[in-house]
Amino acid sequence: QVQLVESGGGSVQPGGSLNLSCAASRSISDSYVTGWYRQTPGKQRELVARIITDGPINYAAFVKGRFIISNDYANNTILLQMNSLKPEDTAVYYCRYCSSYECRDPYDYWGQGTQVTVSS
Repeated sequence: QVQLVESGGGSVQPGGSLNLSCAASRSISDSYVTGWYRQTPGKQRELVARIITDGPINYAAFVKGRFIISNDYANNTILLQMNSLKPEDTAVYYCRYCSSYECRDPYDYWGQGTQVTVSS
């Protein structure tokens, strides 16, 4: 089992920045995939960014150049630096930890979500 606890969400004006953190109860070094996803009411959860161990870092087209994902291996934390935020970035953001490349039960873990609101 892996417990994930997100923090860092909140309200910000357009053009502002937020840094999200996701503390994992298991070593990040044991992960195969870590990532951030987001969801708005009535829509499916969508990929924001993910790190594939020994593989690429993937970003959704809508955040490229604005968001940066990284793993803090010393503190077992998944980070998402969000810059130049837009109102359409408003969503609940979830972190994900996969202990297999398959990223499905029983190897798939999610945080509880943190709200990000971008509004003037």
